[in-house]
Amino acid sequence: MRPLIMKLATKISVEAKSYTGITVNDPEYRILEPVVTDEMAEVALATKVRKNMTAEEIAARCKKPLEETKRILWDLAVAGVIRVHNENGTDYYMLPIWVPGIMEMMVANREQAEKYPVLAECFEEYTRRRTKLLGPNVPVGKGLMRVIPVEEAINGESHAASYEEVSSYIEKAWRLCVSDCTCRRSRRLMGEGCGHLETDMCIQLDEGADYFIRTGVGREITKEEAYEILKRAEENGLVHEIQNLDGEGKTVAICNCCTCSCFSLRVGKYYMSPDFNRSNYVSKVDVEKCVACGQCVENCQVNALHLGRKLCTKTPIPEKEVETPHDHVWMLDKKRWNPEFRYNRDEIDENGTAPCKTNCPAHIAVQGYIKLAAKGQYLDALELIKKNNPFPAVCGHICNRRCEDACSRADVDEPVAIDEIKKFIAEQELKAETRFVPKMQNPQGKKYGKKIAVVGGGPGGLSCAYYLQLRGYDVTVFEKNDRLGGMLTLGIPAFRLEKDVVDAEIEVLREMGVEFQTGVEVGKDVTIRELRQQGFEAFYLAVGAQGGRRLGVDGENAQGVVSGVEFLRNVNLDENTKLEGRTVVVGGGNVAIDVARTAVRAGSSEVGLYCLESAKEMPAQAEEQEEAKEEGISLNCGWGPKQILTENGKVAGIEFKRCTSVFDENHRFHPQYDENDTITVECENVLVSIGQSIQWGTMLDGTRVRLNRNQTAMADAGTYQTGEPDIFVGGDAYTGPKFAIDAIAAGKEAAESIHRFVQPGQSLLIGRPAGAYHELDKENVDWDSFDQTPRQRPAKPNPEEAKHTMRDLRGTFTEEQVKKETERCLGCGATVVDQNVCVGCGICTTKCKFDAIHLERRYDGHEVPYEQLIVGHMAPTLMKRGAKIVARQAKELAGRKK
Repeated sequence: MRPLIMKLATKISVEAKSYTGITVNDPEYRILEPVVTDEMAEVALATKVRKNMTAEEIAARCKKPLEETKRILWDLAVAGVIRVHNENGTDYYMLPIWVPGIMEMMVANREQAEKYPVLAECFEEYTRRRTKLLGPNVPVGKGLMRVIPVEEAINGESHAASYEEVSSYIEKAWRLCVSDCTCRRSRRLMGEGCGHLETDMCIQLDEGADYFIRTGVGREITKEEAYEILKRAEENGLVHEIQNLDGEGKTVAICNCCTCSCFSLRVGKYYMSPDFNRSNYVSKVDVEKCVACGQCVENCQVNALHLGRKLCTKTPIPEKEVETPHDHVWMLDKKRWNPEFRYNRDEIDENGTAPCKTNCPAHIAVQGYIKLAAKGQYLDALELIKKNNPFPAVCGHICNRRCEDACSRADVDEPVAIDEIKKFIAEQELKAETRFVPKMQNPQGKKYGKKIAVVGGGPGGLSCAYYLQLRGYDVTVFEKNDRLGGMLTLGIPAFRLEKDVVDAEIEVLREMGVEFQTGVEVGKDVTIRELRQQGFEAFYLAVGAQGGRRLGVDGENAQGVVSGVEFLRNVNLDENTKLEGRTVVVGGGNVAIDVARTAVRAGSSEVGLYCLESAKEMPAQAEEQEEAKEEGISLNCGWGPKQILTENGKVAGIEFKRCTSVFDENHRFHPQYDENDTITVECENVLVSIGQSIQWGTMLDGTRVRLNRNQTAMADAGTYQTGEPDIFVGGDAYTGPKFAIDAIAAGKEAAESIHRFVQPGQSLLIGRPAGAYHELDKENVDWDSFDQTPRQRPAKPNPEEAKHTMRDLRGTFTEEQVKKETERCLGCGATVVDQNVCVGCGICTTKCKFDAIHLERRYDGHEVPYEQLIVGHMAPTLMKRGAKIVARQAKELAGRKK
């Protein structure tokens, strides 16, 4: 032990009225020990906590020459132990309290903090250990840090006071600077970053700004720049907090915080004691206006908002009694705490929420965009969709509509035509003057200058590219084909998805700045190792499943046997591709239906589709099956190929055997056949569409990426990171063949993981939602309260006309139909707010496009000087809490005796 360091640590704690005993293992000692010399400690011991002193006064107390004292004081200031500011030409020195104060200032010196990571550890440990006693006993408004609401959220509020308006602090400041966030720096140095980065996040004011600028850890800014920083923070969902030590209307720092890194907001979540730093406001939801779009929920830093339900129930759902620190023993009962709050964020209310949003793989705000469309706000609706899906026009044409399958309206009459509404909205994307091109969005307001490679130009890769570019990365998409879009352009026929629709949405990515290199096969034309040498820091492999699968029967190599995906590719590359004679399609999924309908258009005289599954089990959507039948395609269920018949090396027919069951008792694919029940079908072409395969080529050579037996890549299910840390995978290459919307959803999640990976010290998991979506209980809904209203349907093409063209002749809703169909939405979901957890930051109000959430004033707390806090305010609060706890316990005891 170094006696002078222990003496200094003790002095600070005693004078700050926070002393509870200090050992060499405590953060107060450990943070000073590597930085403060004995000489520095001698001078620091001559200063006073929160008392400004001149160098002359300090020199007299430490009995050192004035110039030597000044030199050492400057060393202490640079180290972050002493704060210095200039007033009327005289430097004043002050010994701050530990937090907020010395520990932030020591970590603010980046070079020092990175040299001694123990500083970050001590800052984290002190704020965790020493606040558990403070949290429940600090009255609202009196905490060491205090949330300041977004100003627009309280504009017009008659009870708002100037100390609740962030602009009042900015306007009064005589000097301003911006500095890095020390909480986030500490988290980074500990390898626990949450993806919110530290650079240029905190605004220092007056004496604080003077100190930060002079010691080189802050950059001087104008008031206009300060407002820009605050605005960017709000756009990114970050909470304004002020240092709350100097009395009403005074502060030296405004921070822009996230619960997943901020040590102040942590008190409310870890110890479930939000009074420690909450504002005077809480959020209130107008349930009638709310559409459960989820934007407020996703941006709530303290997880006080959840997606819930609003449909009337047959049986009332009882409200749960919520226990709070106000009348319960708290700091001694660890069961009341939530130390895993950064890992267990759950955004769905326990009673479930809207089935449409729940069952969409991308969790698109269906209710929200339907409501906006109902009001004619189509561009706003498009913007809302693209929060979770950059390709609404594509999905409007080809989505498998799991939202509609789950739609509550089906319990009344028919599901809402969600996809048709989205298709109408997304028509805006096809016109350059009305498409939505988002601006770059990150708290720093500038690009990161980091290069990311996306391999594969299909929906998954393009989705990842979109969200990474949106964050401020330089993204290049490498596509081995000459045309972008992957299976969207090469695997889906134009009569279902016109290629100009795909091109229009890809053009948005070009306008955002995404670069594309087509005709480049990674692994063959350039290796991953070479791309690393070119400066790419991470890779997202989304190569899709573009190969076919073989039947494994005799005759499969005959001329005329082609995989379905190869056939579709050939036709998409050349619509004049012809198919002579009769065609048999083997397979029962949506792709098989596409193959069969394309064969009709390619000139085949007769097309029949044969599949293993029964009519009820057939995986193709019912609508697709009906369209195939209308075009003269025969659907033959319950048959599996036995052999392909050949003549002179060419297909002459195919023999099928009866499939008696497709799945075993565990619903695993395990077809059983009756070998004696067979049929023979004469044909000249066999198009095999029984699944797709993944073709890696040499892309993974020299990497540690491992493959499963089905050739999908092994990766973490939550982050998509493979065994090669800088390589992430998603879409069909990870899951096997699925739908475009699944790949799009994975691309967005992978973008978040990649952002965290390329930024030093960031965890891939901390702060990300962990709870699963679950829908409301439809069995407990009063369906009788709704009238039946017919579903709108778009104009349907004439099948005879449709089967002779590759053009998409399907109609789109008229605006009148959109108005009528949006009225059919039952509005199942709504946001639920826990006002005991809400800290009244107001970020939620800035995210709502429906005027459905506001701040209401509940408290009337304000700053007090730190010197008055413990005796003047915490002690009375502790006594009041004690009385309430005793009264409640007595009441409960009396109730039990009865």
